[in-house]
Amino acid sequence: MDELRIRRVQAADLPALLDIYNHYVLNTPITFDIEPRTLVQRREWFELFGTTGRYQCFVAEKDGIAVGWACSTRFKDREAYTTSVETSVYCAPDHVGHGLGRQLYATLFEALAEEDIHRAYGGITLPNEASVGLHIAMGFKHIGTQSEVGRKFGQFWDVALFQRRL
Repeated sequence: MDELRIRRVQAADLPALLDIYNHYVLNTPITFDIEPRTLVQRREWFELFGTTGRYQCFVAEKDGIAVGWACSTRFKDREAYTTSVETSVYCAPDHVGHGLGRQLYATLFEALAEEDIHRAYGGITLPNEASVGLHIAMGFKHIGTQSEVGRKFGQFWDVALFQRRL
């Protein structure tokens, strides 16, 4: 069995990353996407990332297959927000709870340390103790909660907002 390794995302990872993401779309309120994403949409997402700059993505690979990722994306559209990023981390369901999210975030934040970024933000659908714990462990602070901001599976969900200085 191969060791787990973390590296930059590659186009070949997209089918595995799509499967992971669509699991959360279909089975959890973690993402507010309602319909599964397509491979074309994942390719468009992939094109957002570079090897430098504010928007980067790293994957965890085990036995030649991507089993999770962490990325930074645009926080908001207006120009004054450019020094802020939104971060996300997703792990395959059978790789949750083993420290993979921390490893991925640590790699991402190390890569972003030299970039012109002032703040990183994360939104967490509640309840989600594991994600809240991960974000706190990675230096994020809870800055507020949006009450019943999204509707999925016939109910409304709160989203906790977290912020980290970079």
